[in-house]
Amino acid sequence: MSLFGLGKKKEEKKCCCCAEKTEGSSCVNSVSIGAIKSIKVLGAGCKSCHEQYEYAKKAVAEIGLSVEVEYITDMEQIVAYGVTSMPAIVVNEKVIAMGKVLKPVDVVKLLAKEKI
Repeated sequence: MSLFGLGKKKEEKKCCCCAEKTEGSSCVNSVSIGAIKSIKVLGAGCKSCHEQYEYAKKAVAEIGLSVEVEYITDMEQIVAYGVTSMPAIVVNEKVIAMGKVLKPVDVVKLLAKEKI
């Protein structure tokens, strides 16, 4: 580092949800909010499944979606999605994750990656 901070490297802004470089104040991988019609968490009612439901609701709130997250525990409905391990996340009737609890930041990343 030089005297008085000259030659200092300019700091890049990173997105809070995906750690990618941002353009202005918005994320490069922003979720198409209008395209998401439904979000469901499928689970057996256990602690991990309930935790996934809470994390999914937090992620939805963080990105400003006005979609209600449903919590489905009915095994007939869960089997109809072809889910073999829980918890699972379903967006617009498509299973996008199953078998592990994703933190809110990971749910946001997944939604952005899917470009749903």
